Amino acid sequence: MSHRPARRARRAAASPLFTPHGTDRASRRAARRQLAEATAKARAEATAHPAGAVPTAHDSPAPLYPPSGRPGPASARGNRLRLPSHRMTTAIAAGAYPFLAEGGLGAEGIYVGRDVHAEASFVFDPFALYGKIEGFTNPNILLAGVIGQGKSALAKSFALRSVAFGYRVYVPCDPKGEWTPVAKALGGTSVALGPGLPGKLNPLDAAPRPDSVCEADWVGEIRKRRLLLLGSLARTVLGRDLLPMEHTALDVALDAVVTRAADSGRTPLLGDVAAALNNPTALDEAAGMMSGRLGEAARDLAHAMRRLVHGDLAGMFDAPSTVAFDPRSPMLTIDLSRLGGSGDDTALVLAMTCASAWMESALTDPNGGRRWIVYDEAWRLMRHPGLLQRMQAQWKLSRGLGIANLMVIHRLSDLLTAGDAGSQGRALAEGLLADCSTRIIYRQETDQLHAAAALLGLTTVEMDAIAHLNRGRGLWKVAGRSFIVQHLLHSHELALFDTDARMH
Repeated sequence: MSHRPARRARRAAASPLFTPHGTDRASRRAARRQLAEATAKARAEATAHPAGAVPTAHDSPAPLYPPSGRPGPASARGNRLRLPSHRMTTAIAAGAYPFLAEGGLGAEGIYVGRDVHAEASFVFDPFALYGKIEGFTNPNILLAGVIGQGKSALAKSFALRSVAFGYRVYVPCDPKGEWTPVAKALGGTSVALGPGLPGKLNPLDAAPRPDSVCEADWVGEIRKRRLLLLGSLARTVLGRDLLPMEHTALDVALDAVVTRAADSGRTPLLGDVAAALNNPTALDEAAGMMSGRLGEAARDLAHAMRRLVHGDLAGMFDAPSTVAFDPRSPMLTIDLSRLGGSGDDTALVLAMTCASAWMESALTDPNGGRRWIVYDEAWRLMRHPGLLQRMQAQWKLSRGLGIANLMVIHRLSDLLTAGDAGSQGRALAEGLLADCSTRIIYRQETDQLHAAAALLGLTTVEMDAIAHLNRGRGLWKVAGRSFIVQHLLHSHELALFDTDARMH
């Protein structure tokens, strides 16, 4: 008993051949014989070709196989290998092979850059895609990205390149004055507004009537737009929704002002509306038999409207317009950089509202062609439900008017600053997002990923992608389809769009 383990150990150490446990003696003997024959053959070949010797031509294998393939039964040629056929749809194939690149959006559109996954050019045109891609229901675009990642350069280059395709570009609110060089380079127009500047815009200007709309219907449409503008301005200054009697007072005051202006052959002004609200007796007389005293109910409203005439916006929007809208201009921008110096954004937001209302009144012609309306730094508007209501109305009319709206923000969470969950402001902000069939997301900070995923329905792969995107690279979600696109700039564009000039 004591010698058997030692004998087994000597056998395991002496023989390099391993045989599984339980193999019978005949099988072990045959395996040893095969090993001995293979060893002898290897020694014979080594003797025939010693180390350092060059083999002859007939000894070396052929470097290439013939066109028919590798010879022998292992080549799987000549129908020797047969597999059962399988048929599947392209949707199933995409799930079986998830790393296949997208086919792109076609070749019709404005050049943007390079599709990173497909290694192909990426072009985009919302009007060319409308009706051709399932789920692409509107031409509006949301562009979001942290500072310094190139989202402003993308917006400017896309607008500039669109001019070659027959587009016209309008920027109703340029808070930093960055679009002025672009407008000048295109031969467009830029209007600077601010205290002491000669430029003035009357937001109550009436738009020219389209041929397809009768006079009576157009008068009602102009009245509705003016009321929407006045309500937005009042809500912004008051910081709350208007009360029912305040709505009535604003309605009555506007009708009285429009009637007097028509009798004198001029356009109504914001100062006329503020004066009417500040005259309780005339307001009550205009209301007629309506219950309540509108003069007293409109007291806060009158003070709110006075700010536009005698406050920090005095002289900009309470006089006839000094600029005539030219529909043939390739680009028109409203420079509001003189109003962005203070910590209070109210003056800037009010000016953005008035400027956008003036420009929109001139864009109502459905025969005006394709046009871009760019809302740069739109995050400033998210805290003002009155402005969101006006933007939502324009978003809804984009298809009928041939207008594509581009909203530029920093973070997706900016949409959540519109109000608490369930509030009117939050619902309006989420409605704007829902009415954007195209979402372009540049790099987001790590703490913003969950908000972005919740609002856009991003997958875990897309969340990881937007957290590590390089400068100029963004995630394009077009009607549910996703692309990683590297934006490419020409050297002249790079010099024109440089927003970091002061940092250098």
